[in-house]
This record gives sequence, structure tokens and C-alpha cells, in this order.
Amino acid sequence: MAEILDQIAKELFAGNAKAVAELTQKALSDGFSPQEILNEGMIKGMNDVGVKFKANEIYVPEVLIAARAMKAGMEILKPKLAETGVEPVGKMIIGTVKGDLHDIGKNLVAMMMEGAGFEVIDLGIDVPAEKFIQAIEEYQPQLVGMSALLTTTMIQIRENIKAFQEASIRDQVKVMIGGAPVTQKFADEVGADGYAPDAASAVDKAKELLGIS
Repeated sequence: MAEILDQIAKELFAGNAKAVAELTQKALSDGFSPQEILNEGMIKGMNDVGVKFKANEIYVPEVLIAARAMKAGMEILKPKLAETGVEPVGKMIIGTVKGDLHDIGKNLVAMMMEGAGFEVIDLGIDVPAEKFIQAIEEYQPQLVGMSALLTTTMIQIRENIKAFQEASIRDQVKVMIGGAPVTQKFADEVGADGYAPDAASAVDKAKELLGIS
């Protein structure tokens, strides 16, 4: 019976969007709950992607194609999940800091987080501190992800964390940072809660910060 869920995970891993959408529809018709399809099909498939990506067995293009396939299935699943009142495992806002226009790394993290069952609000690129603060107040996330790809924009992370403190919202969220020049040492210096060297590690770090197994 659960073969169809394994099939969803396999097709998602292969990046076959059309098959994922069709199988998701069929699984719903066969009586599987949206939660089962999400956990045993989609998330399982994205987890496999994460493991292979971390081990350098697949690369960014494959991850993007798999994420696109997941999106196709999620478009069918999202309304059903909302109807059944399924809660995401956590909520995260993410953005590339002010002055930085790089978004591939951020997009990968957002996709992997969604693939792990998080609700992700993507603020895009060139995001000033005020926009992060506004989003924290509006969406009440548990996590804030900030990405910087340049040594010149990295300092913006420090400024943003300071701004969160001044706005008295720093204690409401866990701050996770990443990007090519960013290191654990830098994360410690600026007072971030977590650092992830790549998208797959970001999911593990997020779960660790929120105490999700």
C-alpha cells in the first residue's frame, strides 16, 4: 500500500515534477492522508537529496530540480494540509542581507527547509535590518536565516543582530547564518545561534536549535 509513497520519494529525488504531481493526486485518491504523503513521500525524498548533497554525491542543479518536483507535489498538497490543520514543524524567515544580491545559496536553504516540513517566508535579496524586524514581528518565526556571500556584506549580519537587540526581539528568535565567507568563528563573534556551511547542514542545525529530532 505504501509503495506509492516510496514512489513519490523516488520520483522527487529524480526531479520528475510531473510524476510527483500525478502520484500525489493518486495517493490522495487512494485514501492516504496529506500528512502521510508529506512525511513518507515528499520529506523522505528531500531527506535523501540532503544526504547525497552533503556527501557531494549530487550537486546544486540536482537539488534545484528535486526541489522543483517537490513544489509540484506541494501545490496539490498545501490546500489539503491546510484543511486538516497540519502544523509545520517550525517557521523561518530567510533573506540575503542588505547590499548582497546573491540568492542561490539562500534559495537552496529555503527549499531544503521546506522539504523538512518548515514553513519558510523568503524575504529575497538585499534585505535591510528593518525588513527582517518587520517580518519577525508580523510572522512570529522561531528562526531567522541570514545569508551573505561577500566579505563586504558579511558585516551586515552583525548590524542586523544589533538591530534585533535594539528592537527587543533578539530573544524571540534563533539566528542562523551562512554564506561563502561566513564561518563558525564569525557566527560566535556576532552572537548568532547557529552557522551552517551548506543547505543540508542548515536543516540539521535548525532542528538542533529548535530541539526537533
